[in-house]
Amino acid sequence: MGRLIINNAITVNGAFEAPVPEPDGWLVLDPDSQQASLEKWQAADAMVIGRKTYEGLATVWPQMADIPGYEAYAHRMNSMTKYVASRTLSGPLIWNAILLEGDLADSVNDLKDKHPGNLIVTGAGELARNLMAQDLVDELWFTVSPYLWATGPRIFDDLGAVRLELIATTTFPSGAVLLRYRPAPADRTSTG
Repeated sequence: MGRLIINNAITVNGAFEAPVPEPDGWLVLDPDSQQASLEKWQAADAMVIGRKTYEGLATVWPQMADIPGYEAYAHRMNSMTKYVASRTLSGPLIWNAILLEGDLADSVNDLKDKHPGNLIVTGAGELARNLMAQDLVDELWFTVSPYLWATGPRIFDDLGAVRLELIATTTFPSGAVLLRYRPAPADRTSTG
């Protein structure tokens, strides 16, 4: 059975939208964290994304295949299957993408049955909040850049309290940290 993993780059104070690499933005990239990120994607069975993320990535990644330093990422992003959750799109979709139809929980559980490996969710907007609210997420992977960022929405705004268990950490030379969590069992959940 597959695992649904929310994977996102964030700042220390939880900003996640439109990460732009330094010096103009907050995303810290170094060879070690870039390699770890690529390995996560290479090990994944598929990507699960919402409409906004799909529309943004489908216009960017096909153009990245010939840019030095991005070839391996572009190959993986362009070749892997993407499942798109949307209430407004209709199929067929481009960029090796398949529209999820029907109830979100039923669709995600079907994907977990179909794929034995990791299903990575990226974008962390409305879709990620809905997946968390419906207890569909198995793990959360946050690559935290060493910045406090004043603008942008925060990851999981309006979700409410969810207790997480830390399962692994990796610190990179740049000061970025990969934090891996899983939702705590219900009997250990605390809201206070």
